[in-house]
This record gives sequence, C-alpha cells and structure tokens, in this order.
Amino acid sequence: MSISGDATFEGLADEVLLRPVRNGNAFEDTVARLLQTIRLGIVEPGGALPPERDLAARFSVSRDTVREAIRSLADAGFLVSRRGRYGGTFVSEKLPARGVLDADLAAPTAADIDDVLGLREILEVGAARAAAARQLGAAERDQLWTRLTETAAAPVADYRRLDSRLHLTIGELVGIPSLVSLLADNRTRVNQLLDGIPLLARNIEHSNEQHEAIVAAILTGNPERAAAAMSEHLAGSAALLRGFLG
Repeated sequence: MSISGDATFEGLADEVLLRPVRNGNAFEDTVARLLQTIRLGIVEPGGALPPERDLAARFSVSRDTVREAIRSLADAGFLVSRRGRYGGTFVSEKLPARGVLDADLAAPTAADIDDVLGLREILEVGAARAAAARQLGAAERDQLWTRLTETAAAPVADYRRLDSRLHLTIGELVGIPSLVSLLADNRTRVNQLLDGIPLLARNIEHSNEQHEAIVAAILTGNPERAAAAMSEHLAGSAALLRGFLG
C-alpha cells in the first residue's frame, strides 16, 4: 500500500489512523477513522484502502463492523467498492463537497477556536523543533522535500489535503507515534475551521514561502529556527481564522 507510489502508507497511516478504536463506539469510530484517512490525504483520491481483514485487525473490530463502515462511506460518496481481480475499496476520485457529514456541527465559538489553535501551537511548534534536532536519514530528507514540493505545486482544490500531509510528515520525522496521532486529531479540527473560510491565493503563496523556511530549518538542523518559522506560519492561519470566524 502506498501514498502516491511511495512507501510511507504503512508508517504514517499505522501511526496516525490504523490503530485500535475505542470499544464503546466501534462503528462510529471506524467511520470517523476512515473518513480522517481520506480527508487528511493519507489515502488520496483513487487510492486503495487495505483489505477489510487488515483494517479489522488494525482497528481491533470485526470485519462486519469494517464492512458496515465502508458501506456507509460509499453511500455518502467517499468510497467506491470494486469486484474482481483488481477489486477492493478505493477512495472516490471526486470527493463530496466539504460539509456533507458536518452539516449538524454548530458554528465554533471563540473558546473553540482558541482551544484548537492553542493546542496546534504546542504540538506543531514542538514537532518542528524536535524534527530539526534529529539526525535525519536520506529517505526521511527526501520524503520531507517531496511533501514540500507537492504542496507548493498543488492546485487550489488539493491544497489543504497536501498541506495536511506536509505537516503530518514533519510530525512523523520526530519518531514518536503518539505525537503523530495527536497531530492528526488536531489537524482534523483545524481543517474543519479552515473549511469555513475562503482559501485565498495570496495566503497560499505566503504559506508556501513559510513551508519552505520550516523545511529548510529542519533539513539544516536548526531547531530554534524551525520552531520560529512554524510559529510564524501558524500565527498567519490563526489570524485569518479569528478574523473570519471570531
């Protein structure tokens, strides 16, 4: 299984999403975890999910639960099931418009926004600092650079998905699986906020410049510069969110 032909699916997806769900809400949690996998770009449009038996083992749920979750997301337009030799479950090439499963969510309060962004600051600035402090291998350095170039070249429709993957990759480089899980959960909440504001062309340009500064600091092993660049980057997003939603 791969993301865009590389070998990061097993590492990133296992750490972030394909972990046991809570016992009390197995079906709901399985649906949410699969949806998070799709929305964060862990499996991109057209990409294949692992087989049902593998998902059931990783989530520690029954195959019936996985099958019901997949059927629900297929009915909602997020997944497509195909039969035959090359069959399986695939992410839809064209995903439903944002908000399809979030229609009942209340508008965020100022406290909600502060909570999401405050946690994001702690997690992502710390992740950038820790990633820059590590001695990265050639494959890790190539992976980070690839994520940066993919995001910089992304069309508007794909920008937030690829932006999410870049940020999660920075967390993955720290080498602490539980950190990546926390980042993914927080990023899902951040994206729900971002979906409520316009995606501005100038902000994309500025974000790409900041991404380059963050990645450069990590690759040159400068923890404080990486932390400062990430903090500045997050402050820009926070200002827009508070301006539009506050």
